[in-house]
Amino acid sequence: MDEIEARFPPKLEFLFGPKRYKVAYGGRGGAKSWGFARALLIMAANRPLRVLCAREVQKSIKDSVHQLLTDQIDALGLGGAYDVLTTEIRGKNGSLFLFSGLADQTVESIKSFEGIDVVWVEEARAVSKRSWKILIPTIRKDESEIWVSFNPELDTDETYRRFVLNPPPDATVVKIGWQHNPWFPDVLEKERQDAQARDPDDYENIWEGECKAAVDGAIYAKELSRIQQEGRICNVPYDPKLKVHVVCDLGFNDSMSIGLYQRHLSELRQIDYLEDSHRTLDSYSAELRDKRLNWGKIWLPHDAKQKTLASAGQSVEQLMRKLGWDVGLVPDVGIENGIKVARMALGRTYFDREKTVRQQECLKRYRRAIPTTTGEPGAPIHDEYSHGCDQYRYAAIIADQMKNEGFDKMPPIDYSRMDRGIV
Repeated sequence: MDEIEARFPPKLEFLFGPKRYKVAYGGRGGAKSWGFARALLIMAANRPLRVLCAREVQKSIKDSVHQLLTDQIDALGLGGAYDVLTTEIRGKNGSLFLFSGLADQTVESIKSFEGIDVVWVEEARAVSKRSWKILIPTIRKDESEIWVSFNPELDTDETYRRFVLNPPPDATVVKIGWQHNPWFPDVLEKERQDAQARDPDDYENIWEGECKAAVDGAIYAKELSRIQQEGRICNVPYDPKLKVHVVCDLGFNDSMSIGLYQRHLSELRQIDYLEDSHRTLDSYSAELRDKRLNWGKIWLPHDAKQKTLASAGQSVEQLMRKLGWDVGLVPDVGIENGIKVARMALGRTYFDREKTVRQQECLKRYRRAIPTTTGEPGAPIHDEYSHGCDQYRYAAIIADQMKNEGFDKMPPIDYSRMDRGIV
């Protein structure tokens, strides 16, 4: 193949070197997608490559980078090197570009991509932990590579944590933005300056590639921004001199959310978080007991005293007492009053950086429904994030009842009896 002359962002030149993971993230105007497309097309024109272009959700080929690659083939003058088909792009030398969504893949279905040389995951911010766990082991051909490009949103997003906060071995990770694009157009520069003056908070995320404190419209956005500014998402170690109070939002088909809290003076410290579904109460109880902490009360929603057929005619409160827990019930103050209490409690809460990641994500994504008929915010949305927020709301309501007295007078815990199920 003759030498290809092409403009290319200098900060993305690492794409042409050997690395298992090549990651570029940042704000608008950095030419990430444009640069990734050009690099892949140039490489695949020079030697046969099988390239998978993936994203979390691809309902049709229009959702993919198919059009971007097509445009770059024309811009690079590579029309003679490629045949652009409806659902794939073929190189005359045997190269092949395939397109797929990840959310619908299974461990079995994704095996068809085992022979891939390069997978490019575009708009990777939205890729779930499940999708990464399925995809990465599949890309196992010798010298295969995983390319990742995205604009970040939250620092709790799986992709950001996996590749920016905790990058894997043999990875090059670069932050790239408008200031690194030698061909940044005047029209975008005017938009950038206007955004900086009009909405500085959104500007930092959209243009500078900084993570948001919470998603747009989040109920606790201001409180979470303050928490970040004050550094209250940090290492929060377990203090054995303080009681650990367990707060639950009950669920079986829906998620069961469990927060572990300690209170010291006015501080509320969340030291751990559990979330799962389709599990029995005794399994959660056993998991908690295995932590061998200085337990206080386990706090359940007010309706946990109701007997149900699902629990053999017993209430959840009764079942937890039989499992050896000192049970407290959270009073029903109503969702909106509870949200007000939670806002105040967030002003004195510390979250363990690693063990409460899911709790943080739930709070950052907790939003209200906005009916199209009125355009006015309504009730909080019931989704995968609401369970963690309900649980935190309960914790805020009973925070001042998280007592520590009596610890010095308690006999030592006989863990051998607990291991035998005697509590």
